[in-house]
Amino acid sequence: MSNFDLVLKLFLQLTVILAACRVVGWLGRFAGQTQVVSEMIAGVLLGPSLLGALAPTMHQWLFPKASMPILYAISQIGLVLYMFMVGLEFDTNLIRGRLRSAGMISASGILVPFALGAALAFSLNRDAGLFTARISPMMAALYMGAAMSITAFPMLARILYERGISKTRIGTLSLAAGSLDDAMAWCLLAFILAAVKSDASIAMAAIFGGAVYVLAMIYLVKPLLRWFAERELDVTTTTVMLMVVMLCAWSTDAIGIYAVFGAFICGTCMPRGRFAEAVQEKFGLITEALLVPVFFVYSGLNTQIGLVNSAPLLMLAALVILLAIIGKGLACALAARASGEPWRESWTIGALMNARGLMELIILNIGLEKGLITSTLFTIMVLMAIVTTVMASPLFYWIYGRQMNAVNASLAGAAPAHPRT
Repeated sequence: MSNFDLVLKLFLQLTVILAACRVVGWLGRFAGQTQVVSEMIAGVLLGPSLLGALAPTMHQWLFPKASMPILYAISQIGLVLYMFMVGLEFDTNLIRGRLRSAGMISASGILVPFALGAALAFSLNRDAGLFTARISPMMAALYMGAAMSITAFPMLARILYERGISKTRIGTLSLAAGSLDDAMAWCLLAFILAAVKSDASIAMAAIFGGAVYVLAMIYLVKPLLRWFAERELDVTTTTVMLMVVMLCAWSTDAIGIYAVFGAFICGTCMPRGRFAEAVQEKFGLITEALLVPVFFVYSGLNTQIGLVNSAPLLMLAALVILLAIIGKGLACALAARASGEPWRESWTIGALMNARGLMELIILNIGLEKGLITSTLFTIMVLMAIVTTVMASPLFYWIYGRQMNAVNASLAGAAPAHPRT
């Protein structure tokens, strides 16, 4: 297939991807799901699990293997920009104000699912075809633990923002715990990626380089980035900002840590206020409407539900989902209660922290790309990510939404009537 044909096919692929994400998103709203959840499902539907099974010839024609590198490149650009904006929204004041409670919830949300995931990885038979030969049992346990520990921090923030409670006590506590959770999970993933290097010196260089990168960004680069705060977001400023983001992504990728880690740290070091709001306004729409859906579909093209085709694998998938819910949702809820939160708020926090979402797909794609896991385990973990993420919004509305509706109704009843104008 020529380059010209690949470009033509790309335009059609993007049209189908955007249309599918919008349609599934529209249908998902009737079930109380956010657009992110719907895009995760749309990605799986466009992959071999549905479209490839119903119309294999059409699926192969629409998504030929030759076009996969192009979709992968677009998805990586989208992830870098998306994680940059996630870092831009990372508010350290949330952590300072709720450090004790957030730390307890976050620690429970990391340690318990990590222990369950690691124990599961140790117990799995290597002949089951879940981990590749290049990863040791210890590294497999570390990776599985990290994958079970991740939280969908951007989705958590979106649910709280949409319900207008991001600044309330439960909102700030959930965001603080979620941000700490993901920060620790990403650091753990960086360590795992460095440790799986065949050469110990390369692994140490990656770990040391990652630490140097973070310290350099905080103490050397961050003061220089204040330059952006004094300028409008015009063509020149945008170009310089994109150069900084891409250089940070390249830096962490070059030292053996994934590119999104560098973009996230870059976002946390950027100045807040008018500049951050302008970036989110200008880049948020194109990133979330075009680039991130491409990543979801690329993940869906690697998800083959048909691989989970035996009773043992179905039982394993159910076990992974159960352990994920117990390790994350239940553990965080009990930790919130132990830190002094009422039961309603505690269960709400557990339901929100249990969602994996986009962050889980990122860590799974890293594992598949780096040759740590097989397509079978990738599919099982994607199913876990979808189930736990789909649960989040309905559980939140059921546990906490009824209280919000009662408060809103009370306020509406107390408000004076106004004539229509």
